[in-house]
Amino acid sequence: MRQSAGGVYSSIMRPSSSAPRITSFPGWNKRYLLRFLAIVALAFGLSAQAQTPETLSGIRTIKISALGNGPQAQAMQQRIVERLNKSGRLHAVTAAQASDAVLRGTSTLWATGRVSLNPRSHSVSSVNYQGYLSVELVDAGGQPLWSYLVTPSRFSMSGVADDLADQVASHLLSVVKSGAASTPAMGNSAHSVALHGAGATFPAPLYQRWFESSGQSVSYDANGSEAGLQMLAQGKADFAASDMPLSDQEAHSAHVRQFATVLGGVVPIYNLPVAGSDLELTPEVLAGICSGAIRKWNDPRIRAINHGLKLPNTEIAVIHRSEGSGTTFVWSSFLSAASPEWKSSVGAGPHVVWPVGSGAKGNEGVAELVKKTDHSIGYVELTFAIQHELNYAAVRNSAGQFIKADLASITAAATSVAVTADQSLPLSILNAPGKNAYPISTFTWIMVPEQVSDPQERTALADLLNWMLTSGQKQCAALGYAPLPHEVAARELQTISTLK
Repeated sequence: MRQSAGGVYSSIMRPSSSAPRITSFPGWNKRYLLRFLAIVALAFGLSAQAQTPETLSGIRTIKISALGNGPQAQAMQQRIVERLNKSGRLHAVTAAQASDAVLRGTSTLWATGRVSLNPRSHSVSSVNYQGYLSVELVDAGGQPLWSYLVTPSRFSMSGVADDLADQVASHLLSVVKSGAASTPAMGNSAHSVALHGAGATFPAPLYQRWFESSGQSVSYDANGSEAGLQMLAQGKADFAASDMPLSDQEAHSAHVRQFATVLGGVVPIYNLPVAGSDLELTPEVLAGICSGAIRKWNDPRIRAINHGLKLPNTEIAVIHRSEGSGTTFVWSSFLSAASPEWKSSVGAGPHVVWPVGSGAKGNEGVAELVKKTDHSIGYVELTFAIQHELNYAAVRNSAGQFIKADLASITAAATSVAVTADQSLPLSILNAPGKNAYPISTFTWIMVPEQVSDPQERTALADLLNWMLTSGQKQCAALGYAPLPHEVAARELQTISTLK
C-alpha cells in the first residue's frame, strides 16, 4: 500500500526564476545504457556472499582478470600486474583460487582527434585518446570490496593505457594501505513487497545496478526529478529520486525524509572534433553560451582561455533538458552563481525558460542529441558522457583551476563537508573550495514518506536504504559515481531508524 506524502509536490517544486524487476526507462533509447550496463555486468557479475578479510589491509595476493578486449586492455592488465608486484605490498597471482581477492573490470578507448606536436607545423602530430578503465575488487564469492573508474590524466607523459593502469594501481595500493574496512556485502531478507520508485535520470545507471544487486524487487521509472517527486506526492511511487534537495523546512512540510545516496558531477559535453578533449571553459563563458550572448565557437571569450586550440567559426548549438530535471536545477544553479545576468533573466530551477537551444528528454536524450549534432554543447552527468564516448570540458573552479570531472575531483568537492551530531548535511557543494575540486559536483537524493502505514513496505524501504548506504557504496565508483563521505553515510544510517 502506498501512502501519499501530503503536500510534497507543492512544497518542493522550485519556480523557474523475489527476483528483481528490470528498471524501466520510459521515453528514451536504452541502447547505450544497456550496452554500458551489460559490459559492467559481464565484467563484474553477481554471486553469493563469502568470507572476506576484516580490512583491505589483510589482502596480500590478487588475481588480475581481463580488463576488456584487445591489445590495449591486455597492456593495462600487464601494467597493473607489474606495478603491484613492484610495490612489495601486493602480489599478483595467476589463479583466483590462490588469491585473497580478484580485480576485474572493463575498458574502452577512443580517438578524439590529433594534437600538433609542433606549433609551427600541423604535419607533426599524435593521436589524442579519451576513454575509461573501470575496475572492481571482489572477494572469493564475488562480493564487491572496492571499485574505481579512471579517465586519462590531462597532463600525463605516458601512453593512455599506461596512464589508466598506473592510476588504478596507485588507487588500489592506497586503499589497501589505508586499511579500510571491507565487511562483506550486506544481504537483504526476502520481502513480499515490491517497491516502485521514480525520478532522476542523473543516477539511473547506478540505481539500475543497485536494484539488481540488492536482492529486493525494485522497479524504477527514470522520468526526471520533477516527475518522480510528483508521483511520490500522488502515492504512485514508494520513493522518489531527485537531484533537488529539500531544506529542513520543506522536508518537514512535505512529510518526507531525504537521504543523499551518492556524489556525481554535471559536465559540459560538446561535439567539436577539431578541439579534441582539451577544451576549457569558465563559468561565465558557459553562462554566456547558454544565454545566447556567446554564439560562435571562435568567440574571443572562448579563444582567450583556449590558446592554441583550433576553434571553428560556426554557430554553437545549445542542447538542454526538455522536462523538469534535477540536472537542470544543478546546472542552472551553477550558472546563476556565476552570472548576475543569468540569475536575473533566467534563474535556477528544474524548469527554466531557455533563451536559446533545443530540448531533449533525460540525460540520455541530451547525450544522444549532442552526439549527432555537430558543433553542439549540452550538460549531463559524467557517466552519460563516458558511456556515449563524448568529450567534456574542464571547468574553472573557485580556486581558479581548470578541472575535469572525475572521481577524485568530485570527491574533493565533498571533502569540505563536515557532519556532526547537531549539523544538517549541506544541500549544495557547487563551487566547493579546494584547488582540485570539480565545481559542478552534487549529491543526489532519495525521498521517502516520513510515515508508511504498511509495516512490510516500511521494512523493505529501510532495508533498501541500508543496503544503498553500505554495500552499494562499494559499487558506485565503477560506474563513475563517487561514494558518500563515510561520516555522511554513517549519519544517514542512524536516520533510517526514524522512519515510521
